[in-house]
Amino acid sequence: MEYLRAETIEDAVRYLGEDPDGTKVIAGGTALVLMLRNGLVRPERLVDITGIDGLGTISLEDAVLRVGGLVRMADAARHPLLVTHVPALATAFELVGNVRIRNAGTVAGNVVEADYASDPPSVLVSLGATVDVIGPDGARSELVEDFIQGFYTTTLAPAEIVTGVRIPVVDGRRSVYLKYRSRSIEGRPCVGVAAMADLDADGKVVNCEVVIGAATARPQRYADLTETLVGGSLEEGAVERVARAYAERIDPMDDQRGSAWYRRRMVEVHVRRALHAIAPAATEHVR
Repeated sequence: MEYLRAETIEDAVRYLGEDPDGTKVIAGGTALVLMLRNGLVRPERLVDITGIDGLGTISLEDAVLRVGGLVRMADAARHPLLVTHVPALATAFELVGNVRIRNAGTVAGNVVEADYASDPPSVLVSLGATVDVIGPDGARSELVEDFIQGFYTTTLAPAEIVTGVRIPVVDGRRSVYLKYRSRSIEGRPCVGVAAMADLDADGKVVNCEVVIGAATARPQRYADLTETLVGGSLEEGAVERVARAYAERIDPMDDQRGSAWYRRRMVEVHVRRALHAIAPAATEHVR
């Protein structure tokens, strides 16, 4: 296997373009190394992108938070800009795997892997985040919701690289991420629920999103259900109706972390808890 170290994005794109099917990008390597060891992938070349400048920073400009693709998840979890403006996302990065995974794994790697049972993707979808991509045909941006297609599947072309994600920042937005583990030895969630709400001065809902992770092949949200909350308050009856409707609508999987029946019940419980957590009357710190 040939090892190549890219010093610039242009270098990386060029290396990938020379042999898209036989080349893999490596940064944190938390997923790729496991696949290499198990013989799931057998690339002829590895392109190391960790030396590329500009991809390891976090910045806020014009109400848009940009998180570079090479930012380690541990650093994202404790960065003041994320903790202040998108605390639910900071929480999600803080809950990925274990400390060794978070210290090595990158934000771009997490999004590109499209692991159905990872924590950040559902939060990114709930916040309307976009992913920035560059390849032989130039740069493009796409909503994370559209970028992730299914089990470990994205729209990323073989010669493209994710350079970062962008999250719109809205003053007064309330958000939360709840992770439910069904087994104490398991770091991956049985169900994850990301919820956010924009409220007016009277506490009425202007905008609301609820996204379910780890229960299906990709993060799921049902805009028609959360739209029923707009114009009203996050009171018990409305929250209960939405939670029940999410449980009825979703088609969860069966795996070692829970049956479809069990996941459906946990979706209802945690959607209800998440919406209560972002209500104006919530006394706990909203994350």
